[in-house]
Amino acid sequence: MLSNALKNKLKHAEKIVFFTGAGISAESGVSTFRGEDGIWKKFKPEELASFQAFMKNADMVWEWYQYRRKIIHDVAPNAAHLAITEFQKYFPSVVVVTQNIDNLHTRAGNSEVYELHGNIERNYCSSCKTRYDFLEFTDKKVPRCSCGGMIRPDVVWFGESLPVDQLEAGELAAETCDVLFSVGTSSIVYPAAYIPLQAKKAGKYVVEVNLTRTEQSDYFDELITGKAGEVLPAILEEIKKFRKPLS
Repeated sequence: MLSNALKNKLKHAEKIVFFTGAGISAESGVSTFRGEDGIWKKFKPEELASFQAFMKNADMVWEWYQYRRKIIHDVAPNAAHLAITEFQKYFPSVVVVTQNIDNLHTRAGNSEVYELHGNIERNYCSSCKTRYDFLEFTDKKVPRCSCGGMIRPDVVWFGESLPVDQLEAGELAAETCDVLFSVGTSSIVYPAAYIPLQAKKAGKYVVEVNLTRTEQSDYFDELITGKAGEVLPAILEEIKKFRKPLS
């Protein structure tokens, strides 16, 4: 599983970064943007995930995100998420930079997670910005803030910028790590997809874990093909042979 080069890097590494995408969540049963069933198939992404769509039909957009929340609430972190968490026992710094909005890395136990596209379990008022995080909303209609504004999911919609603090923290992590694993991402969604390239530009060792090659594969040091839930636990088992748990 481990090449000699990767093994040598991991023997001496202090900081590991995992850059994750939809592929890792898919192994938990989180479907891609649109599910395979139901009325949502007839909608285009921009009809459900843009501020313009929200202002045009807030109740429909809110119902869609309630539907997505239910899917995510009903799944659990998979073997890949749990392996990343266990890396924390062997390396002083393990950072997750994710494009996913499902909160599964935090639920798995990762202590340092940067969410480039937001978190579906957080919400805020679109008018006054008051937070409504980790609350359960049962009504399909969009809830209202005490100021009268509509409450929206704290996710990055089409046409919106990535949160600056999360993006800058992710970039810094990539540029200062020893090894970066790019896991389960198509590497075509920018500006997030620049992060592993920044790590490589900074001279860091970058390993891609994916089912197939991507547009970025040729830029990285290694490509390990396979399911993240199989590859990452296998890598972890190899690490346990030459690294002791942190005291």
